[in-house]
Amino acid sequence: MKFYVQIALAGALAALGGCAGQTPLAGSGAAPPPAEAFRLSSGDKIKVATYGEETLTGDFEISPAGTIAFPLIGEVKAAGLQTEELSKEIEAKLGDGYLLNPKVSIQVASFRPVYILGEVNKPGEYPYTQGLTIRGAVAKADGFTYRANEKRVFLKRAGEAGEQEYPMTADFAVLPGDTIRFGERYF
Repeated sequence: MKFYVQIALAGALAALGGCAGQTPLAGSGAAPPPAEAFRLSSGDKIKVATYGEETLTGDFEISPAGTIAFPLIGEVKAAGLQTEELSKEIEAKLGDGYLLNPKVSIQVASFRPVYILGEVNKPGEYPYTQGLTIRGAVAKADGFTYRANEKRVFLKRAGEAGEQEYPMTADFAVLPGDTIRFGERYF
């Protein structure tokens, strides 16, 4: 009789084990790690102002190679730099035989777009706006479809190799160049 009780107990534990939740996946924390300071990348458009030099002031788009073509000094690497770092780089090159003590200011005119894909009503490419969150991205894409899994989101940050899965409980920030995908629910 004791043997049958042990078998029944083992069967009950196995059945209850199937009811347990899934083990968390890599990257399934409450939110992705906070992004470091914004860095320029190809596709970003910037406004460069060189004080006292109208001919060295203008709008530039960062090329696919990660550079801008700046008057007098030619190609300047911009991708991977913060705006302050790029300002100092241009100042150094202009100060090397072109201008005396140049002052350069840079502002981002427009950011890389974000891509909102999967089970949303209007998937596609959308312009990035500062302060955009995951829930704001859903709103931009006209909400979820009836098939959407509204509990999970897949996020691929620009420059990263693959996407990570996160719970929708956290409304975290979207960055320029991000690809956001909402999966399909199964039931």
